[in-house]
Amino acid sequence: MAVESSGALAPPVPAARRSPPTISDVADRCGVAVSTVSRALTRPGRVSEATRLRVVAAAEALGYQANPRARSLLSGRTDTIALLVPDITNPFFFGVVRGTQRQSAAAGYAQLLVDTQESVEVEARELARLPKSVDGLVLAASRLSDDELVEVAATVPLVTLNRDVPSVPGVVIDTTSGMVQVVEHLASLGHRHLAFAAGPVTSWSGARRWRAVRAAARRLGLTATRLGPFAPTVESGAAAADATLNTGATAVVAFNDVLAIGVLKRLRERGVGVPQEVSVVGCDDIFGADFCHPSLTTLTAPVESAGRVATDMLLDQLGRGTGRGVPRAQEVLPTHLTVRESTGPAPARAARPRSRS
Repeated sequence: MAVESSGALAPPVPAARRSPPTISDVADRCGVAVSTVSRALTRPGRVSEATRLRVVAAAEALGYQANPRARSLLSGRTDTIALLVPDITNPFFFGVVRGTQRQSAAAGYAQLLVDTQESVEVEARELARLPKSVDGLVLAASRLSDDELVEVAATVPLVTLNRDVPSVPGVVIDTTSGMVQVVEHLASLGHRHLAFAAGPVTSWSGARRWRAVRAAARRLGLTATRLGPFAPTVESGAAAADATLNTGATAVVAFNDVLAIGVLKRLRERGVGVPQEVSVVGCDDIFGADFCHPSLTTLTAPVESAGRVATDMLLDQLGRGTGRGVPRAQEVLPTHLTVRESTGPAPARAARPRSRS
C-alpha cells in the first residue's frame, strides 16, 4: 500500500533540559548535610579524609561545579587583588600593571585594574566599595591623605606604591635621590638657572622631587624655580614649556616623562633648540622616552619590579607570600639617571652671573 508524504520532516523532539547539579544534589548523593559538602570542598581540613573523598567523588560523578561567587561567600576569599592607578593611559603604569599581574597570577590570584582618573573623589569612592569584592589592594600613586589611607588599611590588606604612609606597607621608588643626580648633571653642563615643572598638587612623590631639586640647587649655588602645577599629560607640556621660557631658565626638569615629551613638542613648535637653548629632563624612563627627538634624558625607575614587590608584600599579608618571615613595612627601590640627547651644555648667555631668587 502506497503511503503519501509531503516530503517535510517532523521537527526533532527536544530533549528535556536538565538543570545543573547543585550542592544539595551532592549532599543527597553522599547522605550528608549541605554544610558538610561546603566544608569538604572549601575547607577540607575541617572534615575527615573519608568524608572529603566521598564528597569529591559524588561531585565529580554529578558534574557539580561550585559557583565562584558562592564559593567566595563560603570561604571568605575572592582570590582577586585590585590594582588602582591614577591614569591608565600613562605609560608609567604599564610596567606596574605587568609586574603586579605576573606576581598575582603566579600566586593564583586574578587582578582587577581600576583607573581613578587623577580624581580624589573617584579614588575614595572605589576604595569604599572594593574591600567587599577583593582580598587586597595595591594602590599606586594615591592622591588621598595619610589618614584616609590608614583608615582603608584597617578594613582590607593594602600596599601603597610611591607613597610612604606610617603603619601602611609600601614600596617607594627613590626619585628623591635621583633628582639630586639630575641637578648635579645639569650643573656640570654649566646651567645656573633651572625650572621644575610640577605635577598634581596632591602628588606625594612630586612634592618630594621638588624639595630635592631645590635643596640640591641651593647646595650648588643654582637658581631653581617651581612652575605649575601641571596635569601630567602631553597636552600640558605646552604650558610648561611656555612658562619655562618666561623664566629665562636654560633647563627644565619635568614631573614625569609624559609632561617632558609635551615640553619637547612645544619647544620644537616655537623653534627653540633642545638642548642648544634649553635642556629638558623627565622622570620614569617610560616606553618611548628613547624614541623622542631628541631622545629624552630621564630618571630610570624599576617600575615593573616595584609592581612585583608591592604584590609580594600584599601576598605576605594574605598569608600567601614567600614565607620569608614578618611582612615587610617598606621597600625602597633605587633610580639612576639615563643621559640622552635632550640635555647639553648651557648656552653662552647663561655664563653671565645671575642673581639668585
